[in-house]
Amino acid sequence: MSNLTRMSRLPFELLLALRYLRPKRTFVSIITLISIVGVMLGVAVLIIVISVMSGFDRDLRDKVFGFNAHLKVIAHGQTMENYARVASIVAANRNVKGVAPFVMGQVLVETQPASGQARVFAPIVRGVDPQAEARVSVLPSSLVAGKFDLSHHGLVVGTIFADPDSMNLHVGDRVSVYSPEDLKKMRANHGKDGDRAVLPEDYEIRGIFDAGYYEFNASIVIASLEDAQALYDLEDSDSVHGLMVALHDPYQAQRVAAELERALGNEFKVTTWMEDSPLMMAVMVEKNMMLYILFFIVIVAAFGITCTLITFIVMKTREIGLMKALGASNGQVMWVFLGQSLIVSVLGVIAGLGLGLLALAYRNEFLAVMRRLTGFELFPAKIYGFSELPALIVPGDIAIICGGSLIICLLAAAFPARHASKLNPVEALRHE
Repeated sequence: MSNLTRMSRLPFELLLALRYLRPKRTFVSIITLISIVGVMLGVAVLIIVISVMSGFDRDLRDKVFGFNAHLKVIAHGQTMENYARVASIVAANRNVKGVAPFVMGQVLVETQPASGQARVFAPIVRGVDPQAEARVSVLPSSLVAGKFDLSHHGLVVGTIFADPDSMNLHVGDRVSVYSPEDLKKMRANHGKDGDRAVLPEDYEIRGIFDAGYYEFNASIVIASLEDAQALYDLEDSDSVHGLMVALHDPYQAQRVAAELERALGNEFKVTTWMEDSPLMMAVMVEKNMMLYILFFIVIVAAFGITCTLITFIVMKTREIGLMKALGASNGQVMWVFLGQSLIVSVLGVIAGLGLGLLALAYRNEFLAVMRRLTGFELFPAKIYGFSELPALIVPGDIAIICGGSLIICLLAAAFPARHASKLNPVEALRHE
């Protein structure tokens, strides 16, 4: 079957639209090509940005949910007394998956090198019960070196904290840890007759973890619950700073938090992961805002289609008059030009989809090339928390982008197409 025969079976309107789009060395052909490229770039940018934002959202949730609990229960006072009783009330809620006590606060850590100058940093110490911690976080299973042994002044630190550019620590190294209480005593004794030195506690690095998130890896060290209680002078073994709570469904956090506050009374406050991790909420809001804002790129490209059609209609005015004189209806004339716009839009959307998916597949390679050429890190891990640029292709988002782009382009073509359909055939035939 010849191409002519196949094309003859197409609807009259689409056949003319394809004929009008045949490449020619004319100004209109150039504008048409620019319109296709504009739609392509708009769709590609939308797909890339939304997929990267979805990737950030997914990976950030995984890291935060894996390392931090979905809820925190804290006392309105400085410490929580008799935490076991509070934990039993929390665990009784059917939505609770696990409960673990914690002591958390800032300390001063000093290395003990065999030679050279000691390094000092002020991380956050998190005192945990190893057995209970396994029920609320992936921390015990996230080690890349050593083991999760916190007994007898053992510490587990993050990969960035242990990095040679930071504290330069290895499994087996020893460090000195100054608690806030130690520093208060040193200030109180300073300048007094017979003042006594306050010696720090010696700890051994037993393991190195990788939480997959820069902030956690760089600024948090893990100690046993008993050692953290001692650092913060919590003499009662039943006293902690709060409870970490893991839920079966993290998206029920607000509802469960309200239930727990009613069950625990006014002495306690329950915070959700949304309150503790505002960055995650910011990513969700930013993704939605970016979707709306970037659609304006497609709208701008759609105006290119409008300009193309207006120019084309002016050039084809006599042909429009001839079609109407031969019996073509207003709707048929209108669909000739809407079909032309549809073809341009479909070509642009398909090309944009291919370009967007290709760019996402090689996004990290592209960033590596840019880093080598410019020496500039576009997505530094210290800011964004990820060693590689994450991306998640959500079919629903892709469908919205492609479908929305087609609708916008067709709406942009509706006015000039309708104008063409309303032309008077007699006046159109007289057009020079």
